[in-house]
Amino acid sequence: MSSRTAVVLLGFGEPEGVDQEEVTGFLERIFLANAGLEDESPGGAEARARFLADARAPALTEIYRAIGGSPLMPQLQAKREGLEKELARRNLAIPVTLGTQFLTPSISDAVLWCQENEVERIVGLTTYPVCGRSTTVASLDELSREVEVRQGFAQVVAVGGWHAHPDFAAIWETAIREYAQSVGVDLLEPGSLLYFSAHGTPLKYLERLPYTHYVEALCSAIANSLGDVKYVLGYQNHGNRPIPWVEPDNETLMPSLDADRVVVVPISFIQEQSETLSELDHDLSDLARSQGLDFYRVPVPHDSPALLELMADLVEAALASPGAELLQSCNCNPGAWCTNGSANEA
Repeated sequence: MSSRTAVVLLGFGEPEGVDQEEVTGFLERIFLANAGLEDESPGGAEARARFLADARAPALTEIYRAIGGSPLMPQLQAKREGLEKELARRNLAIPVTLGTQFLTPSISDAVLWCQENEVERIVGLTTYPVCGRSTTVASLDELSREVEVRQGFAQVVAVGGWHAHPDFAAIWETAIREYAQSVGVDLLEPGSLLYFSAHGTPLKYLERLPYTHYVEALCSAIANSLGDVKYVLGYQNHGNRPIPWVEPDNETLMPSLDADRVVVVPISFIQEQSETLSELDHDLSDLARSQGLDFYRVPVPHDSPALLELMADLVEAALASPGAELLQSCNCNPGAWCTNGSANEA
């Protein structure tokens, strides 16, 4: 290896196949990792996670079958390869490895790879642009723990939320403009409505992290860049547990709209996955059309060269001088760096 530095690209993971046992294991790991959302179960957190996974797995397996398996992992791998090439183009011979929270390669696998290759400094970069408790913070915490249990063999430079990077809103603006033009929709025409759909989160996770503030700020920036467009924001909530989630949820918001057509933007995603290909393209589309609305959905710009350039900017900033212009100390996740700046004070 020509460098003692490596990037660990962190993601969620989602099964590519349609094997129900694989899906059950995937779900069980998710539910167990978020066990703190509920009071302690009589049978323990493991038993509760297994119960929830068994209940959810058949329907989710059918969803994966319907969409031909999730493309999330191939798109994550493409980002890993693309980021490594972009860094090389900048004369940075830095390897990039992938670690996912709930599949293989796991975060532990990525850290082991770094140790075996004598890496001395790890840049942990998440693929979650909007900082969330169960995604950004949890994945970076796990990365640090995995290094620590291996005698802290490497320094970890953690890069958290980056939705406030000056180029991220522009990437979405371009994607929206190009898509609207391709389908012949005028966003400024009366009756047109830009509909941002963000991943929901339990209210409990907002106690120390202003996730909804970040999402709202991002949507406002994009809408303003598009001109005087009308827009709304809804959340994709998952009612697997009897706990309160952020509002408004899409199922409530969509029927309340006064519009002729909606252009849906999956604002918190940078990979296509079941939550875009099924929840939006099937469930939300059906709901919109049942209300007499024309439905359009902007593809996630997962393969945008500008996105890889943005991610390379973050790596360079992490290696150069965190705390300077691009990255500031993160209040949501002490010890990490982010682009949110003063938004952390919200």
